[in-house]
Amino acid sequence: MNAVVWVVTGLLAALFLLAGTMKVAKSKEQLLADPRMGWAEAYSPGMLTLIGAAEVLGALGLVLPGALDVATWLVPAAAIGLAVIMVGAVLTHLRRGEVQSAVLNAVLLALAVFVAVERLGPQAF
Repeated sequence: MNAVVWVVTGLLAALFLLAGTMKVAKSKEQLLADPRMGWAEAYSPGMLTLIGAAEVLGALGLVLPGALDVATWLVPAAAIGLAVIMVGAVLTHLRRGEVQSAVLNAVLLALAVFVAVERLGPQAF
């Protein structure tokens, strides 16, 4: 089961690293040019950067502590933090009527909760 948790953790880390880097590196106008990023219209550029930075830090927190065997309590903490971000994402997309995006974010939420539960319990370091 530990291998499954690592695979899910790696997948989540890669997705959040990519998504977060995009939010940090691009301007609000560049983000809004993507039709899937219409939700960004409601947020300030600083908030978009903050969300992106939280996603990048969460991605690093999912993998590095476990891989380096240092402060491994950060792994479930990062998973919980990313789950909280995904709750906000699901609610934002549902308010906008973007069901497909809400479902995708709900799946990411479930995966983050899975990692948090496993790393706090049966698959703790």
